[in-house]
Amino acid sequence: MSLRQYVWRELSEERRAEILRRPALADDARVAERVAAIIAQVRRGGDAALAELCESLDGVRLTSFEVAPAEHDAAADALTAEQRAAIEAAARNIETFHRAQLPTPVDIETAPGVRCEKVSRPIRRVGLYVPAGTAPLPSTALMLGIPARLAGCPTRVMCTPPRPDGRADPAVLYAARVAGVERVFKLGGAHAIAALAYGTESVPKVDKIFGPGSTWVTEAKAQVDRDPAGASRDYPAGPSEVLVVADDGARPAFVAADLLSQAEHGPDSQALLVATSERLAAAVAAALDEQLARLGRRQIAERALAHSAAVVVRNVAEGIDVANRYAPEHLILQVAEPRRWLDRVEAAGSVFLGPWAPESVGDYCSGTNHVLPTYGYARRNSSLGVGDFLRSITIQELTREGLRNIGPVARTLAEREGLDAQARAVTARLDALQAGSGS
Repeated sequence: MSLRQYVWRELSEERRAEILRRPALADDARVAERVAAIIAQVRRGGDAALAELCESLDGVRLTSFEVAPAEHDAAADALTAEQRAAIEAAARNIETFHRAQLPTPVDIETAPGVRCEKVSRPIRRVGLYVPAGTAPLPSTALMLGIPARLAGCPTRVMCTPPRPDGRADPAVLYAARVAGVERVFKLGGAHAIAALAYGTESVPKVDKIFGPGSTWVTEAKAQVDRDPAGASRDYPAGPSEVLVVADDGARPAFVAADLLSQAEHGPDSQALLVATSERLAAAVAAALDEQLARLGRRQIAERALAHSAAVVVRNVAEGIDVANRYAPEHLILQVAEPRRWLDRVEAAGSVFLGPWAPESVGDYCSGTNHVLPTYGYARRNSSLGVGDFLRSITIQELTREGLRNIGPVARTLAEREGLDAQARAVTARLDALQAGSGS
């Protein structure tokens, strides 16, 4: 199957918007209602409700949700030495990149005698959600667990759906242990989010929930985020997506492989090609068809490609403009001298420069985080990092001189706003200094 091909300069503004529109997310009121019912059931019934939901929704009967130490230990033996080494190598790179993100405290005198500071504190309790549907994701366990550990979050709890045999995926468990997460619960879907947000007899309540998931998981995170008694979320998430800007020097086989690497994620994923010539677009389409025939998840990829497209632009500059308009989760620049275009990139979750940087390395092992804003949220959200697991606190300390210097400013502004008590809090101190009774 070939990508639909369009020439950008020939399209109306309305048609351009239509081509760049994402596949519609499931906007079914019944999903929201069902999720709300599941959350209420977990809040009301605790572990008993979780057991009922695991059996009815996952087809698994569990008497205990937390992964026991013996299952953790057995996970390592279930993997090959090569698989364990790959998880450990990826973890080292992820830790190196994320450790560099630890914030530096701010301590500065803004006026004589006025000292202002900014310090960071870890979120005390965090919940990490690792999907395990058609493709368990040990890489997500690393991407969530490592920055949470580096931030110093004291309580780090992970949920991942159980397999039909009632056990957790061994690669996810091994990655969790490598990332420093010891408490893992075999729970998935909306009921896992409810358990994390409100707590049960066995699952501790957390303050913030991280990680991608299904429509049900996304809806549950949104609902508990709106509840002051629930837990906040990292950010909204949509289907996986990639946009490749390619010039005539790009290798069609490389470009096609990058498009398919996201198309195979799910039928609602989107893969867009922005090419500088019709010849290149046609060559990539041919390579796509050839690679698609050998793809294990071919049917999923075909459904994703059905709402994907190839856009032909006049030059790389116009291609970057198209990319900024779309704001992709993954942006790949398969162009000559890709770094010279980097300053023009305004909206993207993660950028991959040149022919030797496939999107796959970002998903697994380059060191950057693969939990990224999708569905256009890259216009206002960033990739997940250590800072998402921290809170900042500002501090101010004034000497007598400091209050004399800025107190009148605060009093004047408070009076202008009609806040007499605010003004009085300053005036009382200034009067004490004037009278010589300040201590």
